[in-house]
Amino acid sequence: MKHSINRRTLLKGLLGGAAISIGLPPLECFINANGTAYAGGGTSFPKRFGVFFWGNGVLPARWDPTTEGTGYALSPQLMPLAALKPDMTIISASRVLTTNSSPHLSGPAGLLTGDALSGGTVTRPSIDQVLAQEIGGETRFRSLEIGVQRSDNSYSFSGPNQINPPETSPRAFFNRLFGDGFRMPGEMTTADPRVRLRRSVLDAVGGQAGDLRNRLGSADRIRLDQHLEGIRGLERQIARLEENPPSLAACRRPDMPPEAYADIDGRPQMSAISHAMADLMAMALACDQTRVFFNMYSQSVNNTLFPGAPAGHHQLTHDEPGEQPMVDAIVRLIMSDLAYFLSALRGVPEGDGNLLQHSIVLCTTDCSYGKSHSIDDYPMILAGSAGGALATGRHIAARGENSSKVMLSILRAMGVRATDFGVGAGRTMDGLSALSP
Repeated sequence: MKHSINRRTLLKGLLGGAAISIGLPPLECFINANGTAYAGGGTSFPKRFGVFFWGNGVLPARWDPTTEGTGYALSPQLMPLAALKPDMTIISASRVLTTNSSPHLSGPAGLLTGDALSGGTVTRPSIDQVLAQEIGGETRFRSLEIGVQRSDNSYSFSGPNQINPPETSPRAFFNRLFGDGFRMPGEMTTADPRVRLRRSVLDAVGGQAGDLRNRLGSADRIRLDQHLEGIRGLERQIARLEENPPSLAACRRPDMPPEAYADIDGRPQMSAISHAMADLMAMALACDQTRVFFNMYSQSVNNTLFPGAPAGHHQLTHDEPGEQPMVDAIVRLIMSDLAYFLSALRGVPEGDGNLLQHSIVLCTTDCSYGKSHSIDDYPMILAGSAGGALATGRHIAARGENSSKVMLSILRAMGVRATDFGVGAGRTMDGLSALSP
């Protein structure tokens, strides 16, 4: 009896008395007529995940759509994203169920890790780093963290007291990605001898560190293990440089951004920096340098002076009277910069689709209503569908459901066999059913 052959078929046998199994390469029989997708569903392009985060919340009355489903109308604060409506799902009325003990920090900690703060810090890795552990080892950079506001803080956590600081200089980010050592996917070049030298040095250091570990106490072993993870990250980068990556037609070296973006009349050029970072990140993903990112657009409790604002953003969320028209204008400006970021991803063609369609971007903030620091009715946008694994083009009113359900849906859509997400009050074993396509 003949057995069907598909991309999950394994070649099985024995080697030295041990059972082995080897996956097949992308054979022609797996490819559809367009040469883009595996026969029987799926996509030949990798899935990507990222977070776009801004500080100080929203104005719920002007953020939440008033109608649900696929025929919903965009709210005033979401109008800058109108062109992206088919690629997004708006989620309102979900709740972060962990304790709200720290204004502006409890919300993102509970949302992104599924657990409450302990001693002022998170107890678990954030969802981007959970995914980086799963899919990050296949690329040059396990994950990339960027920002627009100048700060070393981020809500990307590898674990307790392990913040992944963002790169906020477009020029430095460009040099890291596309400077010395960068090769276009599919380019066959002789490996740089300096790369081999660095590899041999790292191998030596890794061996010595392994011997040292056996002589250390448990606390020092943890510290050394964290250090070794940094070394392993360098090894992954070097290995990626020595490979001949797959040919991704959209990959190109972008233009180098300016050396610096000086403040104008005491106001940072948030939009200009954000747009430069968006273009660079789009190419980092298009060239498969990473599949996981965290974009810390602005910090919690930030007092950034946005254009036309008489005071800092956080101060205005508490002190501006009435319907807070200036806070509203700031949120709309941030949504305009988010629209540019998502459009940069959507503008990268991949087969008969685009990069955004093969991604999931979680867009969120640190609370609902900035003035009260509420973590009920938590604002979330999911852009992209990971190749059709999530529903798009709709508004979902979650009606108090655990926000961790959204995180679990994301993990499963990205291909992670997760049984649950979060602990304690934040734990769920179910995804958000309305996100199913």
